[in-house]
Amino acid sequence: MIYDLQGQAGMSPVVGMLYSAVRKNSHRLMSITDGMSQEEVDYKGPDHKSNSTAQLIKHITYVDLNWVYRIKELPLPQSLSEQYGPMIDENNRLPKVKGMSLSTLMYNYEQVLNRLETVCMQLTDADLDKVVNFGHDNEKQATIRWGIWHMADHSRYHQAHINQLRKWSTLNKEGIR
Repeated sequence: MIYDLQGQAGMSPVVGMLYSAVRKNSHRLMSITDGMSQEEVDYKGPDHKSNSTAQLIKHITYVDLNWVYRIKELPLPQSLSEQYGPMIDENNRLPKVKGMSLSTLMYNYEQVLNRLETVCMQLTDADLDKVVNFGHDNEKQATIRWGIWHMADHSRYHQAHINQLRKWSTLNKEGIR
C-alpha cells in the first residue's frame, strides 16, 4: 500500500490537501472505534477519571463544528451549539456523555465533516491566509490554513487517548488492571 496525501477533487490544491488530512483522520477514527461496545464507548479508564471515548468524539465534533463556522466567518447558530455542545462543563472539563451510541456519535461527526467539505469546496488557496478568532473567548487568532490543519491534528491527538482507553478496557476485562 502506498500512502500519499492527495488533494480533494474540486478543491483548490492546498485547501484540498488540508481537507484530505481531516478526512483521512476521520477514517482512522472510524477504524480505531470499529466494534466498540457501549460499555467501551463509555469507559473512563481504570481510575474512572479519564475522558471516555464518547466524550472525546463529541469534543472533536464540537471543536470541528466551531471551526467550520469560523471558516465561514459566521457565528455558530445557537441551535447547533445546543445540539453538539457545550465545549466544557461548569468545572472546565469535557461534559459527561453517557449512553450515547457510537453510531450516533460518528453520525454527528460525519455531518460536521460534510459541512466542512461544503465550505472547503468554496475556498481558494488565497482564502487560507484569512485570520479568524478562536479560543474560549475568541482571544486567539489563526489563519484558516492553521484551523483546517488543527482539525486534523486535534483529532489524531484524541485518537491516541481513545487507543489508550481501548487498551485499558481490554486489560480491565481480563482482570489485569
